[in-house]
Amino acid sequence: MRPRLVVFDMDGVLVDSERIANRIFHAMLVEQGVPLSLEQAMRRYIGRSMAFAVSDIEKSFGIVLPPDFAETERAKVLAAYEGELQAVAGVPELLEGLDLPFCLASSSDPPRIQRSLELCALAAHFEGRCFSASQVANGKPAPDLFLFAAAQMGFAPADCVVIEDSLAGLAAAKAAGMKAYAYAGAGHTDRGELAATGAVVVDRMAELAKVLRAD
Repeated sequence: MRPRLVVFDMDGVLVDSERIANRIFHAMLVEQGVPLSLEQAMRRYIGRSMAFAVSDIEKSFGIVLPPDFAETERAKVLAAYEGELQAVAGVPELLEGLDLPFCLASSSDPPRIQRSLELCALAAHFEGRCFSASQVANGKPAPDLFLFAAAQMGFAPADCVVIEDSLAGLAAAKAAGMKAYAYAGAGHTDRGELAATGAVVVDRMAELAKVLRAD
């Protein structure tokens, strides 16, 4: 049955932000003595909220991060976005041609969501339809964010399809009872691992557009 609502993740799906944000995040972890490589940090925290990352680091490594760690990371990432951030290839065309209602549900905080969309000329597509993990009790892989987005948009979970690029996000979609497509084009999550979640894996936005039209 064709979905009635498409729920997009943002980072790594709509905007090519993961390589920028994770580079800065990892550099800050190294400064604090956290013993994770860039690859390990990405695998551990992609798709998760900053609140989860900070809590996990402090519990797992016994390192108390500075109280302004999240705020400093946000400022550094947004500054880097100004000169580097771009929309994922094919996203503008996908959104312009999509004949289904859609919204955004991201682990990023609202200011980062808004500025990311502005820089990539996507903000008009999502005005009034952006939802953040900061609005729910539990971030991905819990289903809270996707369920919240669906409720705010007025659709039942079974009527929704989620577009994700992270294992945490795909787990959240499954827990919410929503069909999911895994975008593998960003290359930061192993394609086999994405497929193992049961999601339909796509490598290009043009491919996703065809699938959504036929679904």
